[in-house]
Amino acid sequence: MPASNTLSYVQIRSQVESGKGVFIAVLLLVLWFGLLAFNLQYEVTGLEPMLIVLILLQTHLFTGLFITAHDAMHGTVSANKKVNKFIGALCLLLFALNSWKRMLPKHHEHHRFAGTAEDPDYGPPPFWLWFFKFVKTYVRWYQIVGMAILHNIAKIWISEVNLVLFYIVPSILSMLQLFYFGTYLPHRGEHAAENKHRSRSQSKNHVWAFLSCYFFGYHYEHHDAPSTPWWLLYASK
Repeated sequence: MPASNTLSYVQIRSQVESGKGVFIAVLLLVLWFGLLAFNLQYEVTGLEPMLIVLILLQTHLFTGLFITAHDAMHGTVSANKKVNKFIGALCLLLFALNSWKRMLPKHHEHHRFAGTAEDPDYGPPPFWLWFFKFVKTYVRWYQIVGMAILHNIAKIWISEVNLVLFYIVPSILSMLQLFYFGTYLPHRGEHAAENKHRSRSQSKNHVWAFLSCYFFGYHYEHHDAPSTPWWLLYASK
């Protein structure tokens, strides 16, 4: 069983209240916007190594948007509730027009009922059936319509190839990344009776934990101390 978080609640809150969470959230937003602006005017000449690198970087920053929104759902971006909600809602909106009002209660249901029939994130194996259920739970028709409208407006000024490669593809890859590393791997299979969170964690490897899903591979630790922001989860291992 993974160890409990090594940081106390007081230590964690002091970090959040210092403004560090807001700084990291704003930094991620700036990096996401900056790279997207660069990518949307990038001259695509073929399937080259640089193109793959740019798509993967944009995917990683898309994942960072959602992880930031997730932290906001636990009140760990800012001690100011209005700022915390604004940043969380903005990150969800940028991530394919997701709704803060709809996703907030769903996520807290996941924490209350992790790994059970009442868990909105939990689904039947194999992987693709579970993923289909996950998508059906969180993706709504109005998001798809809204994204289609925005796409058709944007392509008046921006190459459609760039829109597909640097917004649509990274957002889909990011959703897969979040599901695989943040939901499927931690919650799949059977869990011991004493595992109160019905979740598991990857082996300690901070570099891979960050690259794969912003330390959310340390998933039992997240469920054990959900008030810990992603940038402090490494301290739990």
